[in-house]
Amino acid sequence: MPEPYDVITMGRIGVDLYPLEVGVPLARVETFGKFLGGSPSNVAVAAARQGRRTAVITRTGQDPFGAYLHQELERFGVDPRWATAVEEYPTPVTFCEIFPPDDFPLYFYRQPKAPDLEIHAPDLDLDAVRDARIFWMTGTGLSAEPSRSATLAALRARSESAAARVGRPADGPRHTATVFDLDWRPMFWDGGDDSTEAPARYREALAHATVAVGNVDECAIATGEREPYAAARALLAAGVELAVVKQGPKGVLAVHRDGTTADCPPLPVDVVNGLGAGDAFGGALCHGLLAGWPLDRIVRYANAAGAIVASRLACSSAMPFPDEVEEALAAGAVTADLATRADPGTEAGTGGAADPRGLAHPGGPAHPETRSASAAAPGDAPTDPRTGAGS
Repeated sequence: MPEPYDVITMGRIGVDLYPLEVGVPLARVETFGKFLGGSPSNVAVAAARQGRRTAVITRTGQDPFGAYLHQELERFGVDPRWATAVEEYPTPVTFCEIFPPDDFPLYFYRQPKAPDLEIHAPDLDLDAVRDARIFWMTGTGLSAEPSRSATLAALRARSESAAARVGRPADGPRHTATVFDLDWRPMFWDGGDDSTEAPARYREALAHATVAVGNVDECAIATGEREPYAAARALLAAGVELAVVKQGPKGVLAVHRDGTTADCPPLPVDVVNGLGAGDAFGGALCHGLLAGWPLDRIVRYANAAGAIVASRLACSSAMPFPDEVEEALAAGAVTADLATRADPGTEAGTGGAADPRGLAHPGGPAHPETRSASAAAPGDAPTDPRTGAGS
């Protein structure tokens, strides 16, 4: 029997084209860096950086950008076997603008349809999904068919497998978590912020998940509640065992069904680009859950991972290693030295390292994880970042 994966994620992938000029409107930007993007793909990269065996279930276009993403997954140590090509649709591209400390508009190019929404249930390796210690899916995967049915099929396989093992000896790999990243992107749903279908689909997915992660706006879509403790209680009532609610400048609240609570402040940082901090948080959250750490330690570690990525220009290539996270925790902040230690040779996406010290990032210490977890505004250009790279 093949060794089970520590983490399998499922959903978006794309190419992020990020300005190498900070504080410049997109219409005037002249230089860009090319990076792997897409929240679940970045989470897989972040978990791999923590030493975990990871894979992503996704689809790209059958084009040079798709080939680039496949190569990047391999380079970052993420198994790309389930990153397959779709002939009909191009690989998505996402642009952003960078106005630190808290304004990172995103521009999605996913028309006429993104390949990652063409994941079909019959093509899933459900044995691998069942056996993975953590399975991570997102709300965007529920926004259109056939991805919606495939995502729900994977969730059902997980919950049915867990139910079948209750009361039996441990004769195989044990699940650690089935994570639902609420990932509310209104521009991907019919009706946008007024979608009547999204809340119902979210409730359906929550019934199969054991962990839910989202900011207050995403929790409102899933539960109707915006107050953090009320939202956490509503998520628990919907079926999960652990609710993680990102609270903006107040930090992150995590509440477990057993009554354990962690209400953790963010780690101070000079923000360069808040996009991607939520994905670093997610990968570190997976690492902590797999390690069996106490809840408070998990959330503090994940906060630090997010802070480090917010201090750097890129997303995927900026994901921190364990020693970097521990260094930030020990310092109580992300130091300037730590901020500049991002994946040499790839940070600029063009073969040379981009040095954040040469970038203008006004504003003093900010709160990266919570800034990067703010809800996106309607339309193609959100005024605030949320979890993950914009794709």
